Amino acid sequence: MLRDTLAPPVRSRPELPALLQLLKPITWFPPMWAFACGVVSSGRPIAEQPWLVAAGVLLAGPLLCGASQVVNDWFDRDVDAINEPHRPIPSGRVPGDWGLYFAVSWSLLALAVGASLGPVVFWASVLGLVLAWAYSAPPLRLKQNGWWGNLAVGISYEGLAWVTGAAVMLGGAMPSPAVVCLAILYSLGAHGIMTLNDFKALEGDHALGIRSIPVQLGSERAARVACVVMALPQVVVIALLVVWGEPVFAAVVAALLALQLAAMKRLLRDPRALAPWYNGTGVTLYVLGMLASAFAVRVAPGITT
Repeated sequence: MLRDTLAPPVRSRPELPALLQLLKPITWFPPMWAFACGVVSSGRPIAEQPWLVAAGVLLAGPLLCGASQVVNDWFDRDVDAINEPHRPIPSGRVPGDWGLYFAVSWSLLALAVGASLGPVVFWASVLGLVLAWAYSAPPLRLKQNGWWGNLAVGISYEGLAWVTGAAVMLGGAMPSPAVVCLAILYSLGAHGIMTLNDFKALEGDHALGIRSIPVQLGSERAARVACVVMALPQVVVIALLVVWGEPVFAAVVAALLALQLAAMKRLLRDPRALAPWYNGTGVTLYVLGMLASAFAVRVAPGITT
């Protein structure tokens, strides 16, 4: 009886800090960085329309990325109840169906903001949300297979965010083929980054039947595949920059790739132990290459019109 008396009451409404936790602000950086690359690649000065840039950053990070995180936590609530019972939904800090309501309402808010920024941004937002729900929700639940799930994340976090950034600066118009090409290539490379990110959950994925690439291929083969997937799109970027008449930026991206290859050589000695280290070093070099490529198309008017 005393235990029942002292038990915390069941909540009927969510805690506001728990809702913020569901949005996972730490995950917002990749799409916000890709959005910034899109802004740079547009060739338009930020000072001309700072409010549009601010709205686009809000869309790429807190809204679209945040919505994807809430959707993921809602559909992972049963698994989290076993593995991470302290999380907002299984802990009861976001009770009942409030997690689902929050996922739907935040997705709709993202669509509304996307629509206000032009048709290209709106349809990019629609595709991003479709991928976010397909990644986590049945029946597709793309996260169950690393090949499809990682591709969905790469497209959403890198490609769509990049195109959105450029479109915002262009008044909602479609960016140039060169900009779209870079966005696609860096999206494909991000597939490898996601593979390395899966090493941290290898045991749990095995136990839960999630077929991540490390589960399917084993640690060593998965790490080799990830390295190839990250490197090859950058080789294509370097070749394109040379063809587009930007050898200096091609050399910058090549130097960054060379440093990545040196880091990959160390990573392959012990992929499971060194994957977090590579995420802090090699991935940083990767995203710096993204920015260098964005500046290349910005300063080369012949390939941005």
